[in-house]
Amino acid sequence: MATPAQDRRRTLKTVLPLIGILCAMGVLMYYAVPLYNMFCQVTGIGGTTQRATAGQAVERVDREITVQFATQVQPDLPWEFWPEQRKVTIDLGERKTVYFRAKSNADRAIVGHAAYNVTPLKVGKYVNKIQCFCFTEEKLDAGESVRMPVELFVSPQLAKDVDTDEVRTVTLSYTFFESTNPDGAKDLKRLDTPAGDADADGGMNFPSAQDEASDSGGNPS
Repeated sequence: MATPAQDRRRTLKTVLPLIGILCAMGVLMYYAVPLYNMFCQVTGIGGTTQRATAGQAVERVDREITVQFATQVQPDLPWEFWPEQRKVTIDLGERKTVYFRAKSNADRAIVGHAAYNVTPLKVGKYVNKIQCFCFTEEKLDAGESVRMPVELFVSPQLAKDVDTDEVRTVTLSYTFFESTNPDGAKDLKRLDTPAGDADADGGMNFPSAQDEASDSGGNPS
């Protein structure tokens, strides 16, 4: 007959591995979403777009593609958010700057975060953004409105992918949520670009992805 001490040891041998498994499952669940998001950002899986730098050389290919824009806000976020243009048609490799507007109807400053994706999902890895309000947490003051640029291009590599031969239109969607991590948020007003306020080259003056990364101490990737 087993003694009480032996019974306790057998119980511990059974319980301790179970506790370890539960702890491991908890850690995996906690990091699953961030790790998946990182994986999507690197591979383009799940319709996640890529980030490019302002100085990156891109070959322009004579094949047109239409980029449509869709916007929405989280139901309990008192912001309005819309694109100035519903769609643009560009060549592969052609850089294009488009503009979005956001307006706060709140009586306090709110930090928002824009989630984004591309459909068809298989095209996400070919859509590159050089500058976008979706790179960081963004603060909009009470009653404030801004006009925000997004600079993008669709990689010429799309033309070499037989799985995307039929693709002539892609949709870039943004959804603004109230941020759960407002620390270190940037003021969205810094991106405000008045209509017609062009620089000497005919483009617009706004921070690039590389500038944003330098400001935050990170890398533009």
